[in-house]
Amino acid sequence: MSGLPAVPAQVAWHSTGTGVFLYAARVEGRWLVLRLNDFPEHPLYTLFNDAQVIADVDDAPTGWQLSPRSALPVLSAPERAQVLAVMAGLGPYGAEAGAPCAGDWCTCSILTDEYAARPTLPSRPPSDQR
Repeated sequence: MSGLPAVPAQVAWHSTGTGVFLYAARVEGRWLVLRLNDFPEHPLYTLFNDAQVIADVDDAPTGWQLSPRSALPVLSAPERAQVLAVMAGLGPYGAEAGAPCAGDWCTCSILTDEYAARPTLPSRPPSDQR
């Protein structure tokens, strides 16, 4: 986790409801997104800032307050669509470098945009509609 940039303490992480880009937060008009990687073959997460890779993360800092995921507010449908559009093509580990992982030992090949868009959480209202 060396080199992990500071994330503002008051970042309000949201669940995206996907199994690929698990968490997202809007900070100064940009999307911070954590992609879940095929761990342990790759680092647990990759942190992006508007689709630009910031760092690989093996252990998310406790200050990020990511768990339990079910307790986090859920992005609204338009916000979720924005995150998926920003992160299009970045499901597989290495896609951000133009070399998506395609190893036989890795499940990255299934991480298409369609797969990333599949909802993985039970339906519940976004945080602003509770």
